[in-house]
Amino acid sequence: MFDIDKVQAAPSADLLTPDNAVMLFVDHQPQMFFGTGSGDRAAIINSTVGLAKAARAFDVPAVLTTVAAESFSGPLLPQLAEVFPKQEVIDRTTMNAWEDAALVAAVKATGRKKIILSGLWTEVCLVLPALSALEQGYEVYVVSDASGGVSPAAHEHALQRMLAAGAVPVTWVQVLLELQRDWARQETYPAVMEIVKAHAGAYGLGVVYAQSVIGAHAAG
Repeated sequence: MFDIDKVQAAPSADLLTPDNAVMLFVDHQPQMFFGTGSGDRAAIINSTVGLAKAARAFDVPAVLTTVAAESFSGPLLPQLAEVFPKQEVIDRTTMNAWEDAALVAAVKATGRKKIILSGLWTEVCLVLPALSALEQGYEVYVVSDASGGVSPAAHEHALQRMLAAGAVPVTWVQVLLELQRDWARQETYPAVMEIVKAHAGAYGLGVVYAQSVIGAHAAG
């Protein structure tokens, strides 16, 4: 029941924070990009790298995984690997990442309950682990613009299936700003602004303009 006496200036426990989330990047690989047709592939790459830089800026643990890297799909996206140069990449044979014991162990080791999930393809390599993790009690946030399917319909239907099961749709900029959440948080503000300027398109240009006209500390 609503109790007005308990209303206070405090964030919801549902919000993503640097302390409650883990990012899972699934199969951002050349062969998977070749078959992606749900959106502009360069835009998906840009969103993926922006999301990865958000993880690095806020020290959110990241789990990187590929499927059949040496026999079919190729290595992890170089731009993504560059953000995590010392990060182990878990290669699998399973289409469902959540059936790989090493990957599940890596997620569990973070102690985080909220999984920020992105990857290729939405209708296979995302929907299968999303449904599996949800069933086991995790909260799953699907980064739609850092993911892609073989067609617009495949991508959209997979998102709908995950949402129906309880997943939450987000975008990479939404994740970045939810982690920042306060422009007065100076320890991460410069990094956030650099990520925005590099990857957030017109929003990033707006920041460039504001900082040149108003000053270096113009809020985003």
